[in-house]
Order: sequence, then C-alpha cells, then structure tokens
Amino acid sequence: MNRRAFITLLGGAAAAWPLAGRAQSERMRRIGVLTPFAADDSESMARIAAFLQGLGELGWAVGRNVRIDYRWSAGDPDLTRKAATELVALAPDVILATGTPVTAALQQASLSVPIVFAQVPDPVANGFVASLARPGGNTTGFTTYDYAGSAKWVEVLKEIAPGVTRAAVLRDPTIASGIGQLGAVLAVAPSLGIEMSPIGVRDASEIEGAVTAFAREPNGGLIVLASPLSIVQRKLIIALAARHRLPAVYGLRFFVVDGGLISYGPDSVEPYRRAAGYVDRILKDEKPANLPVQAPTKYDLVINLKTAKALGLEIPPTLLARADEVIE
Repeated sequence: MNRRAFITLLGGAAAAWPLAGRAQSERMRRIGVLTPFAADDSESMARIAAFLQGLGELGWAVGRNVRIDYRWSAGDPDLTRKAATELVALAPDVILATGTPVTAALQQASLSVPIVFAQVPDPVANGFVASLARPGGNTTGFTTYDYAGSAKWVEVLKEIAPGVTRAAVLRDPTIASGIGQLGAVLAVAPSLGIEMSPIGVRDASEIEGAVTAFAREPNGGLIVLASPLSIVQRKLIIALAARHRLPAVYGLRFFVVDGGLISYGPDSVEPYRRAAGYVDRILKDEKPANLPVQAPTKYDLVINLKTAKALGLEIPPTLLARADEVIE
C-alpha cells in the first residue's frame, strides 16, 4: 500500500464499507490512535487498515459517526509522551495503543480514558491490567507473546544455521517485557550449544556499533527481541545482519518480508482487526475492566529463501515443511 492510498483510507474509505450497525446512534464518537511507528511505515499502514476495516464491518464510518485522531511517535520516547498527552486532552471515547511504551505513556496521561492495546507482551507485569481475565481498570487489549515461545527462536536459529555457536540477543533494556523474552532464550541456549551475548541498545548508533563488534568473531548468529526500537530500526538491523553474514531470527513476519532470514511469532496485523471489536463494545458503553485480555491463537514460521541463499544456508527440508510461509 502506497502512502497516497493509505491517506485516502484514513480520510474516509471506511464510509464505503457495509453499514452493519446503521441502527446505532449517529452521534459522532471520537477515537484516538497512538503508534510508535513513523506515519509512512508500511507495517503501521497495514495495522491501521485492519483496524479501520474491522470498524467498518461493525458499522463505524469515518466522517459519519466516528472521528479518528492519529499520532505517530517514530519510536521516540519524548514524542510518545507528548502524543499521549495530546490525545488524552482531546477527550476521546477510547484510544487504540500499540506496544508497551505507548500504553504506559497513555496510562500515565490518564487512568480514566478507555485504552485498547495491541502488541503488548506482558500487560500484567507492566501493571496495565490486574489480570488477563479481569483487567480491572481503564485498559484492556491483545497481548503478543507467551514467554516460553521465545525459546523457539533459539531452536530455529540452530536448525537453520547449525554452525552457529554464539549469538547476540539484541534487546531494548527499557522494555520490561524483554526480561521475560531474554530469560526464555537464555534458558534453552546451553542445551543447543549456543553461547548467548545479551546486548542492550537504545538507538540506531548503538545497534550498529554492537552488531559490528559482535560480528568480529566467527560462528555468530543474531536473535532480535521484539520492541518498538527493533521495529522502527528493522531495516538497519536487517542490513547489518546481511553485511556481517549473521543468520538472524525475528519475532514478527514483516522483518522477513523486509529481507530478514526467518521469523517465528504471532500475526502482527490481525489483533488490530480484533481490537476494533473491543473499541466497538466500549463505544457501546462496555467497560475495559470487564473485557478480558486476549492472547494469540496461532504462531507462524516464515522463511526468506533469497536471504538464506545470500548467507550460504541450505534450509533443512523438515524446516521448510513446517514453514507457514516461504518468501522467494
């Protein structure tokens, strides 16, 4: 989707969808959307398009009965906090939040405006909800990872690149959920003969310096933990992995679409279509406190054959057979 088409979609394409809920009140409602992406990021476009489609299917049409205010922070913590304050000041009926830092910033800005999050790995540990079954506050949504599943990244790395004996684990130390992901990765690594090197990074320059330094020794691989930073800087990370010939595993499909080697993780777009359902229920006066946090039901294995060939890797037939998607 190009940016012009996306702007058209934001501006009111939802009005053309079937008006399943025409009987609902025509009073204009207000939704805020805060994402840590840049405004023209293709993944952000896909997620918001899914959200808008979901709203349209439920009878909400932009410009007719709903207004949507967007803010993008491009991974900048200061911009995230500023945008959260701005959105809350607009007095929306509900806000859609992407990721842990965004949800945290919104909760700091207001404990009364309803928030529906997506792509939050551990909402309980972060204090966003009291429990998954009973959120108990102004926030609910869709979580991403079972930490035990993070161990799969190490297994996949060893399977696709058997010669790897050491791996850098690229993580943002400011993300609390990264501790759980890292713990699962470190726990399984010794049994697979891989020495792990956790590397905390906070910006593009730290990413480049850390990956370059790690790659000076042979038999290395890379595991990239999920975070807004890694998503915003994914093209840099993918380029560094290619430059230094590091087999790399990611937690989200779009890394592989953009040229990464392999990913294992949940669909990153579908939760936004499902989030539209929670937004709809809140607009109809249900409370976030009573809407249970939902977890992913399916994890996908995605492989980029072109990248594997560039790295000189031969994909085991058993791994190919298990792949949900192979990009050629």
